[in-house]
Amino acid sequence: MENETQKDNSDLILEIQNLQESLNSLVKYIDEINTFLPLPFCYINPLGIIINVNKSFVKFFEYEETEIIGNDFTILFKDSNEAVFLKKELKKINEIKGKEITVLTKNKVEKIVAITIKTKRDDEGNINGYFIAFTDITPLRKFQKSLEEKAKERTAELDKSRIALMNILEDVEKERNRAEQESNKTLAIIQNFTDGLLVFDKEGKVSLANPQTESFFKIKVQDLIGKSLSELEKIPTLNPLIQLFGREIKRISKKELQTDENLILEVSTIPLILREEKIGDLVILHDITREKNIERMKSEFVSISAHQLRTPLSAIKWSLKMLLDGDLGPINQGQKEFLEKAYASNERMIRLINDLLNVAKIEEGRFLFSPQLEDLKEIIKEQFPIFRELAQKKGLEIELIFKKDRYPWVKIDKEKISLVIQNLVENAINYTKQGKITITLDINNDNLFFSVKDTGIGIPESQKSRIFSRFFRGENAILSETEGTGLGLFIAKNIVEAHGGKIWFESKEGKGTTFYFTIPFSKELEDLIVKL
Repeated sequence: MENETQKDNSDLILEIQNLQESLNSLVKYIDEINTFLPLPFCYINPLGIIINVNKSFVKFFEYEETEIIGNDFTILFKDSNEAVFLKKELKKINEIKGKEITVLTKNKVEKIVAITIKTKRDDEGNINGYFIAFTDITPLRKFQKSLEEKAKERTAELDKSRIALMNILEDVEKERNRAEQESNKTLAIIQNFTDGLLVFDKEGKVSLANPQTESFFKIKVQDLIGKSLSELEKIPTLNPLIQLFGREIKRISKKELQTDENLILEVSTIPLILREEKIGDLVILHDITREKNIERMKSEFVSISAHQLRTPLSAIKWSLKMLLDGDLGPINQGQKEFLEKAYASNERMIRLINDLLNVAKIEEGRFLFSPQLEDLKEIIKEQFPIFRELAQKKGLEIELIFKKDRYPWVKIDKEKISLVIQNLVENAINYTKQGKITITLDINNDNLFFSVKDTGIGIPESQKSRIFSRFFRGENAILSETEGTGLGLFIAKNIVEAHGGKIWFESKEGKGTTFYFTIPFSKELEDLIVKL
């Protein structure tokens, strides 16, 4: 009898050990799922109202479905201003990837997450809503500790009776089923994700890849798993991607990459952090081939159309000029006024066509043609008489200030820099009803420092972020009935940045605006400074 009891106790101890191993495996399995994949997600309508959530979301935010569905999604965020800004951004962009933000649970517990937002559109391109996934990047110690304590408690109860053991086994089975369900759900998300995903472990070896990655690089997942960067470099189709990384995976945000299959991918990397320790890297591969082709076709269309329009407009211009000059016979005052209006309208069309051609060249990367060493002071002096005449016609005072007697020469495209100066000064004149225009050239560190200050209508605070966008004109600029294409500042920004400089502004609505730009010069060229 005693031997049988000992045997039963041994069996019991063995079962306890097996259970402990199962629990440890379960803990590790759940930990890995929650570490690598953004399980919590919700779906919101175009107005930002939550209309659907998954079980992981309910658990993560501690809301019941009936409590959270129907609420504005900004209720989830700690910073209400950031939440409102994000809500506005959703209307202007297709997706947001890996934005780090602090969220609040129902019980006001703060959690740091990386959110991914994907716009859902119908067949006609209208926005139906947004899919938002949350990746928890805060330490999971609390969850692990709770699970371990629960496991210890159940293990202790096993020593008391076989009934307690059976209860624990039943609980473990439920947890295992739940983990399998979550695993299946997560794998389904990965398998159907439209972007390619590559996960590298902390040793720099591939631990996960999805089918979209197979499609992009024409290679099987099993040929990727367990390989390091040096090994992946030997695979021809992957070579461009590995060259982008270098010897190790570095932080990359939306860098373009062309594959051997003539696909253009937007590559981003996200470090995977667990308990303040990096455990790997996630590589996201987004296919932007279609967008790039559309951009190319759009630029070609604009360029061809503009060229075709410029020829007849030039013919109209010279025909009107001949009529106005009397080359085809005398005209009366009424006819002259009518022809002058037609000539001015034709000039505006020609300016718009020239701006469109410049924009097309910028997008094609062929805008700067002949950079040479030039004296920026002389370029400004050449243009100033025209600016002075325009200002005097409007009754404005205009002043030109050179802070230095001499300036270093800079390597620039004279025609393009002249266009920048012309755009900035003419804008200052056009949008100033009374007061003064001040043009200044100075030296700041290793840069020529140019500024145009006016006392005009200024720029509304709410529209400052869009001032360098294509075709954008401020509401007060439109109301002032001043002609403009909305392309001048976009072109100016691209010209300055192509020269390695910076352009910015300071403005207060109703008080005036000051635009600045810098052009760098080399210390090695200081011997080219001339005395003016």
